[in-house]
Amino acid sequence: MDGNLQNDIAKVVEADRAHVWHHLTQHKPFETGEPRIIVEGRGMRVWDQHGKEFLDAVSGGVWTVNVGYGRERIANAVRDQLIKLNYFAGSAGSIPGAQFSEKLISKMPGMSRVYYTNSGSEANEKAFKMVRQIAHKRYGGKKHKILYRDRDYHGSTIGAMSCGGQDERNVQYGPFAGGFVRVPHCMEYRAQWDLTGEDYGQRAADAIEEVILAEGPDTVGALCLEPVTAGGGVITPPEGYWPRVQEICRKYDILLHIDEVVCGVGRTGTHWFGYQHYGIEPDFVTMAKGVASGYAAIACCVTNERVFEMFKEDMTDPLDYFRDISTFGGCTAGPAAALENVAIIEEEGLLENTTVMGDYMLDQLRALQDKHKVIGDVRGKGLFLGAELVSDRASREPVPEKQAQAVVAECNAAGVIIGVTNRSVPGFNNTLCYSPALISTKDDIDQIVAATDTALTKVFG
Repeated sequence: MDGNLQNDIAKVVEADRAHVWHHLTQHKPFETGEPRIIVEGRGMRVWDQHGKEFLDAVSGGVWTVNVGYGRERIANAVRDQLIKLNYFAGSAGSIPGAQFSEKLISKMPGMSRVYYTNSGSEANEKAFKMVRQIAHKRYGGKKHKILYRDRDYHGSTIGAMSCGGQDERNVQYGPFAGGFVRVPHCMEYRAQWDLTGEDYGQRAADAIEEVILAEGPDTVGALCLEPVTAGGGVITPPEGYWPRVQEICRKYDILLHIDEVVCGVGRTGTHWFGYQHYGIEPDFVTMAKGVASGYAAIACCVTNERVFEMFKEDMTDPLDYFRDISTFGGCTAGPAAALENVAIIEEEGLLENTTVMGDYMLDQLRALQDKHKVIGDVRGKGLFLGAELVSDRASREPVPEKQAQAVVAECNAAGVIIGVTNRSVPGFNNTLCYSPALISTKDDIDQIVAATDTALTKVFG
């Protein structure tokens, strides 16, 4: 850690305590204690104000720093671009904006257009607005409903929360926008039907069709889903689920919106995007976190040409185009950083590394499951993994939220930062979450798993 900064850190801490409103944080403890300040990061590790080193197993706390900390080539690319042109509104183009859109679309067969925004919530809002405008342009406003799935999360704006399947996140923030309708989750471990495997996956998808029929297919415009549910418990879809979902959307002319804010840009390994594991052909794909690994703010709402063509049908109609703007979608730092981020993933073979290290970590967590009865289920894809904690394996009763959080605290004390489902689904905030950077090595994975092992022993015996 920088020694010069260490000399002034008391002033930094006091300024933070006096003026910064932290995310997802109860501030009452800061009246007598210190907030944590992350001062520096290199590779997989970060240091706090006291010089304590942590292995970051959640990529910046929220699944973001995919290529690790301290990438000078990304910082240099951003600096060079800011000197040349830092910003112009998205009504005009920019060199990095054009270049990154071309690079991104080359990774997404079937998609063709990139709408730049500055956050995942905002990217999803743009897709919702497009769906609503299409409803008015093509269907007299009737086909406006947007379906979303229980346990999925799509952002923190009022519109995105209206489309959010995590009830505890929504408490005290309503009333919400109308026209959003929930469908059941597809989590086989928390089975809703007495089926398994592909039969279960198809049945979970059929439940979506049942909602569509109940609402009226002529009123449903889009279905918004995460390819792998993130904050709702790291839920991987069962076999048979996604092909049936695609079939249902085509049957009823429903636009398919895939939220890749967490899964996108290599997180699930093998492919650039989570949906590509399942042969899906979406109409919208939204993304944010890993697009530039947190080196600059950028998010994208990507569409296919079919959607894009609907917004340029009649030049004489003053309402025909997408009448929207994202102020900071015009920043050039985001696409400049994203270009270097993608280049690093390509050059260092990080998709392949994510697949190999993800399989290794999954095996190591399953070994922990054999050792600790409190682990009821281990699941995930690539370096995107979860371990669900239960009081009893037979009944699958979730452990109390405080005990799950105690495991996180013990890992933190040991110098390893992991996550846990947090104030998301009432009664089910019991899944440990892991999303280490795509540069992870076996040594990194071993340290994460060892810390979890020790923490589980301390909390549960």
